[in-house]
Amino acid sequence: MTNEKIRLSVGASPGQRVFAAVVGVLFTAFGAVFVLLPLLADRMLSRLTGTGDPFPSYDEARDLPPGLLPPELHDGSTTSALGPARFVGLCGLPIVLLGLYLLLRVLRTAAWLDGTRASVRGALGTRTVDLAIAEVRGGGVLRHPVGDEAAVRVPTLVARDPDSGQRITVPLQGVGLTALPPYELRALADAITAGRPTGGRDADAHALAGQLRTMAADPLGR
Repeated sequence: MTNEKIRLSVGASPGQRVFAAVVGVLFTAFGAVFVLLPLLADRMLSRLTGTGDPFPSYDEARDLPPGLLPPELHDGSTTSALGPARFVGLCGLPIVLLGLYLLLRVLRTAAWLDGTRASVRGALGTRTVDLAIAEVRGGGVLRHPVGDEAAVRVPTLVARDPDSGQRITVPLQGVGLTALPPYELRALADAITAGRPTGGRDADAHALAGQLRTMAADPLGR
């Protein structure tokens, strides 16, 4: 096996990136408007109703007799024109966070192999597992359709660190490809079997590595 760092061909296709970016921007913009609108409306209503005139605070009216103070300054503070309704805008925060998450997920998602250590970077962090000692198995995830595309099941490699319990999932389908390039599949297989015994529970890991090598030997899926 090689010790060079190999960037795996995983991630969203250009069409998926554009779609996710547009949706993320729309969600973020809509949420931001939802958050800011009550605050702007509160300020406009205050000006229209005069609740902020002529004194924005009690300090500027402290020389007046208490009987001449506006009602909203009797307790030393101003009253919001919208009242509790201004806090409705906080409901837009989850929409903003969802939009930002979609953007980060599509732009940051990546995976690479450094020796026997496989790393997967998601929207909020990066996880690393040593494939040579990890519990490995095959899996699958459903790739959601974009436009006229049909939903398809993408095979994956699932690896779990037996000590920390940290787990990663590596899609075995490249961007615009039916599978990862043969060189990357062989590199994953070599990392799984590096220094690993052939008997007992490790026999399944060797069998999975053999399947990866079979996929690499037949990139056209004939």
